[in-house]
Amino acid sequence: MSNPLYQALNGNNNPYAQIIAEAKQLKQTLTINPRDEVQKMLNSGQISQEQFNNAMNFALQIINANKNSFM
Repeated sequence: MSNPLYQALNGNNNPYAQIIAEAKQLKQTLTINPRDEVQKMLNSGQISQEQFNNAMNFALQIINANKNSFM
């Protein structure tokens, strides 16, 4: 007897199959390098170095908080 959960997840009735397929397709189409985009924004004056630094510090705080919560 096969596993009904496995069948449900891999069968045609899987509600997540389309979402997963679309996410994979989106990943393949994304060609933007985030570092390059941020550098363009800095170079154009769209954001200031101070704004970038503040955002980076905030992101690092979130990353460190997540690392510490798993310990």
